[in-house]
Amino acid sequence: MPESNPPRLSPDTVLHVRDTCLCLHAQRAARTLARRFDEVLRPFGLTNGQFSLLMALNQPEPPAVGQLAPFLGMDRTTLTAALKPLERRGLLSVAQGRNDRRSRIVSITADGVATLARALPDWRAAHDRLEAVLSPDEPQALRDSLNRLSAAEAAPPDA
Repeated sequence: MPESNPPRLSPDTVLHVRDTCLCLHAQRAARTLARRFDEVLRPFGLTNGQFSLLMALNQPEPPAVGQLAPFLGMDRTTLTAALKPLERRGLLSVAQGRNDRRSRIVSITADGVATLARALPDWRAAHDRLEAVLSPDEPQALRDSLNRLSAAEAAPPDA
């Protein structure tokens, strides 16, 4: 039978974590942003993650899954699962690599580009509204800080 009143951490500890935890603050902000952009992109049949994925494919040379996954901050298995609904909708295609049959190359289709083009004005308007909440230098400072955290996480443990 479970304890009815297990020992608790001190209130000071709980408040300290609440007020200082970068992960908590980043998760809360990310969830807020994700909900907002999911709402904006819903009329185009996209989530914020799908929009970002398609945008990452809009380049001259289609990337391999192994290149795309770290760029998006995803593992390959999660990315592979995320590709499937977009492939079924005809917004991207996945093909075997030319030089390495084990690799998979991901290309955006004409329908994918058209979907991005339709969604982009609404994404821009929502993004501009978000940036307007911050002071003029804050959006770039925030992007820079987040990029440094991502780069530090990707660096070898000894770095």
